[in-house]
Amino acid sequence: MTGDRLLDRASVRRVRAALAAAGVDADVITLSDTARTAADAARALGVDQGAIVKSLVFMVGDRPVLALVAGDRQCRQRALPKALGLTGKVRRADAAIVRDATGFAIGGVAPVGHPAPLPTVIDASLARYDRVYAAAGHSHCVFGCAPGDLEKMTGAKTDPAIAE
Repeated sequence: MTGDRLLDRASVRRVRAALAAAGVDADVITLSDTARTAADAARALGVDQGAIVKSLVFMVGDRPVLALVAGDRQCRQRALPKALGLTGKVRRADAAIVRDATGFAIGGVAPVGHPAPLPTVIDASLARYDRVYAAAGHSHCVFGCAPGDLEKMTGAKTDPAIAE
């Protein structure tokens, strides 16, 4: 699939619209190689794996939440309820829940463009980069922005305890 055709996909258009609505200077980049994993995305972009934003969906109790974690770190699931001011058992969301909550398939989950806002927390370690890259609605599409823009667009809280 060509880059132009990818940009015309509904899921990618939603991300582009969310970026424009937020006033963030970020273009969606189409990649010839997949960005399904942080390692894949980093390799395709020629950046450090830590500059890749993993958009991870979890359930806290019966509520879907989003954790934005640096590509070289692991999410500390047990820290999510406190970071988000929620209570309940934490578990990884399955593919159906991810799609329902975000409108995206696993491998292309963007931090923006969801049907409704999700409680979101950002790994504070992303601030070590001037520019970070997140999925843009398809496994071959990403966008780059400043970590502060990511926080602004998502309404997220930044927390150093959610990743290790």
